[in-house]
Amino acid sequence: MSYAVIRTGGKQYRVSPGELLRVELLPGEVGSEITFSEILLTSADGAVQVGTPLVSGSSVTAHIVQHGKERKILVFKKKRRKAYRRKRGHRQQFTAVQIKTINLGG
Repeated sequence: MSYAVIRTGGKQYRVSPGELLRVELLPGEVGSEITFSEILLTSADGAVQVGTPLVSGSSVTAHIVQHGKERKILVFKKKRRKAYRRKRGHRQQFTAVQIKTINLGG
């Protein structure tokens, strides 16, 4: 089974072909193809290739399934005995991508 570790949106994800993944919001239309070029590690048939810091010549192709917003999280701040309370909410935007292929370089 082949897999790769990619970096996008300041996070690292372990991906394999056919996997559905939610990442930080990416530009592009639903149904379009996207290429991840920041590959940190690849593995195919037991042979692991670790980048320093990136694996040269490799890429991961995926297509965009949907754009949306995650569930709301509440941010509550309080200082005791000071009558200070702040309540804020946040909904992070995401892009759902389906991994198609892992292109190994060289």
